Amino acid sequence: MHRELFTADHDAFRDTVRQFIGKEIVPNLTDWESAGRVPRELFTKTAEIGINGLQIPEAYGGGGITSFLFNAIVIEETGYAAASFGGLQVHLNTVMPYFFEYANDEQKDRWFPGFVDGSLISSIAMTEPGTGSDLAGIATTAVRDGDDWILNGAKTFITGGINADLIVVVARTARVAENRRDGLSLFVVEADMDGFTRGRNLDKLGLKAQDTAELLFDNVRVPARNLLGREGNAFSMLTHNLPQERLTVAVAAHATAAAALTLATDYVKDRKVFGQRVADFQNTKFVLAECATELEASQALIDRALVALDTGTLNVADAAKVKLFCTEMQSRVIDRCLQLHGGYGYMREYPISRLYVDARVSRIFGGTSEVMKTIISRSLGL
Repeated sequence: MHRELFTADHDAFRDTVRQFIGKEIVPNLTDWESAGRVPRELFTKTAEIGINGLQIPEAYGGGGITSFLFNAIVIEETGYAAASFGGLQVHLNTVMPYFFEYANDEQKDRWFPGFVDGSLISSIAMTEPGTGSDLAGIATTAVRDGDDWILNGAKTFITGGINADLIVVVARTARVAENRRDGLSLFVVEADMDGFTRGRNLDKLGLKAQDTAELLFDNVRVPARNLLGREGNAFSMLTHNLPQERLTVAVAAHATAAAALTLATDYVKDRKVFGQRVADFQNTKFVLAECATELEASQALIDRALVALDTGTLNVADAAKVKLFCTEMQSRVIDRCLQLHGGYGYMREYPISRLYVDARVSRIFGGTSEVMKTIISRSLGL
């Protein structure tokens, strides 16, 4: 069905992004997967075509675009190509909103120009070895010492943690017996700070080109000027951006599922079994028809959510519905499309196999499907 979200400017930007991915990413993806991350210089290349500075105010050299639609185009084109920008998407769509919303003028002057030209990439460190979805259980601490904070703790599963220059760290600065969600703060740790070390680049099932790190903080002295937002207010700050973060996951899930449908459709038209094309079997037609229909429903839900995000009306429960539906749909569609490839679908040389393993985490990060159901059920008064 025709999408009515995009203008000629969006279409021109999409063409630029598509050409960039085809030239700079797709030919190198296998090597980057072997290396476990994309090269750091990729981010300066994406900056050259304007991706990095889309939503940065013009005063700092950015595009000054308030709409999320251009960001969504980058996510979509990456998924359609079964490609990866490494941790860049998390930097742009998950971490940057915290800087937009909570950075003071001095912090913006210090960091925004680097965000625009690709010399600075950020990541966010929430998850700990013993704490996942329960952010109130965070054990990393920050203790005030004069004009600094002393940071101690460990984080894990941090997307972009190897390549990042700035790490937004969630740490406990006070314990409030009445509400354990209170007393959490956000600190921006710079890569060269003493006591900050990166552990191993974790060996994941999928998303091989996306660096995912363990991070260690041993008496890291963080200057008070690197406190992001108000002290003790991190929990509400983190939940403020959840709708966009979860919509980002949903958009990527839909786009990769759409890529799987394209791959499967092309494959079954060429592959012959028992003397006829796989595409000519009724089962094949029915399976692909089901996939196409699920994708259409997913697209409608995403487009409605994109409009709501831009108008400021996308709430936590509705974003949870979008993420739940799209990631579960992604799993079903990619699984069926791999099945139509037969044994070849299980081979790493076929892109469908990469889509299959990469998709599994969509139902985990950004909040598990079970957490999404809990949020939705609460909105029903249950």
